[in-house]
Amino acid sequence: MDDNEVLDTLGPRLRGFRQAFGLNLAQLAERSGLTASTISRLERGLVRPGLEQLLPLARVYGLPLDELVAAPRVGDPRVHLKPVRRHGLTFIPLGVPTGGLQGYKVVFPPGPQPDPPKFHTHPGREWFYVLSGTLNLTLSDQRTALVAGEAAEFDTMTPHWIGNADVNRPAEIIALYGTQGERVHVTDV
Repeated sequence: MDDNEVLDTLGPRLRGFRQAFGLNLAQLAERSGLTASTISRLERGLVRPGLEQLLPLARVYGLPLDELVAAPRVGDPRVHLKPVRRHGLTFIPLGVPTGGLQGYKVVFPPGPQPDPPKFHTHPGREWFYVLSGTLNLTLSDQRTALVAGEAAEFDTMTPHWIGNADVNRPAEIIALYGTQGERVHVTDV
């Protein structure tokens, strides 16, 4: 894809990111410092963006600039994993954030679990696969122990809690989260 093709597809791409993040023009304007009118013109391809418009959008979406504009990849194709610690867990992204589903390796440290569990609810669905260790999944009042090789999927409007069942060793999972789940599980509240 040459530079003109990248610029020609940028407007719909920017609109797609905004919609994937569930933002309207006013919300994105507030977060980015750009005007809603400027964002609208960028999304409709009426103006060519400059760094002064792209940098604030890249910050809002948490993307590198080349990912925001879909610049052709050059060099190393590997994903460079940057762990994030939240709520006592370690989240390791397994790909570049795109605003849709995102895969994570999640490490649950060993240690005592809260009694009673602290339940969470939020819109969406959750799916995870246990790589190692044993996890306790509590949905409302039903507790299930999952071991390596097992998976679970559930509606996250059901009160739920997930914790390491072993006080001596960590448990690891692969989990898929959408934008709603990312807000609950990966960012500070």
